[in-house]
Amino acid sequence: MASPPVFHGVAGQLVPWFAGLAAVFASAGLVFAFGIAPTDHQQGEVYRILFIHVPAAWMSMFLYLVAALHAALGLVFNSRLSPLMARAVAPTGALFTVIALWTGAVWGKPTWGTWWVWDARLTSELILLFLYLGYLGLVNATDDPRRADRGGAILLLAGAINIPVIYFSVQWWNTLHQGASIRLTAEPTIALPMLAGLLLMTVACWAYSVAVALARVRCLIAERERMEGRA
Repeated sequence: MASPPVFHGVAGQLVPWFAGLAAVFASAGLVFAFGIAPTDHQQGEVYRILFIHVPAAWMSMFLYLVAALHAALGLVFNSRLSPLMARAVAPTGALFTVIALWTGAVWGKPTWGTWWVWDARLTSELILLFLYLGYLGLVNATDDPRRADRGGAILLLAGAINIPVIYFSVQWWNTLHQGASIRLTAEPTIALPMLAGLLLMTVACWAYSVAVALARVRCLIAERERMEGRA
């Protein structure tokens, strides 16, 4: 599986399955989000944007850690596949970061009265977008793919410190964001239909990320093999 040619074939078989899972769970999640979940007694209907915002924010952080993990594996074990996986995951992570920031602004305007505040979580999430864009710019601007992989890996690993800053910013600083409604160590503080919608949308985002990353890494494997064949 660590061999790019072998993984190329396996990924091609998995892409349709994960794409199908994403479609099924997204459809179910949207039904819960906009049809079954009750209206929030404080925020009204505007809270429903959180069914997209929260999973996107979760995935923006999770995918960065996945990309950083692959980058570390590539540095430590000199794996040929790991840097390609980091490259494949990063664009989707950047996309979810943009979605999280945009939907957060849409939710913040009626809730806080403004599109943007220099809140600790908002600011650190914006920094995450810059880290994604910096990584993508670096690996695509360097002609030598091996050198680009090493430089990108160092940037990803250095930027990983921002992930706990995003996650714990509500606890560390006095921010406008509310605390987490879902914790592993306690019962959720939201209604079950709301929780179901959030979890379904999160699984949909995860399955979509896997499908897109696998499809993208197949293209990267083929491109890298052509480059090495010409060398």
